[in-house]
Amino acid sequence: MAGQLVQVATNTVSSPVSSVTLTGIDSDDLYMVAVSGATVSNPVAEIRARFTVSGTAQTTSNYDWADKFLRASASFINDYATNQTKTRALNNTGDSGGEGSNGIFYLYNFNNASEYSFMTIENVTENGTEARGYEGGTVYTVAEAHNGIQFLNDTTGNITSGTFTMYRVV
Repeated sequence: MAGQLVQVATNTVSSPVSSVTLTGIDSDDLYMVAVSGATVSNPVAEIRARFTVSGTAQTTSNYDWADKFLRASASFINDYATNQTKTRALNNTGDSGGEGSNGIFYLYNFNNASEYSFMTIENVTENGTEARGYEGGTVYTVAEAHNGIQFLNDTTGNITSGTFTMYRVV
């Protein structure tokens, strides 16, 4: 049956970690990552992402992203950046009561060394004062194969909770 999800990797954070890496991409299929209940140790920090080669996060300035930043308390913002060392993933979230972030990410061309890898972003966050979210995408502007994705706190803090799961879509 088309559209089935086959779990490839999962990581449930129950104590603070600097990053979460999910690997196991080994086919040209579409992959999906679901994140639920993610929080960070800083009150207003984002969780960013990097693509991995052989399990190692790529830190070069080759991430280009664009998104619509959705806010309940103000107008939406068109946001973008080029030549970054990491990309947007999950919106501002802390670890106080009522805060947390959830997201769905689709990973395209990751196993293809002749194409750019790209990712779509769907994220919603409750940061204690309002609902926020991103809708957008990222491209890594080097043609190389990637076998996974790393999530990390955008500041010096840690990821304090959340379940991160990668699926192959068959």
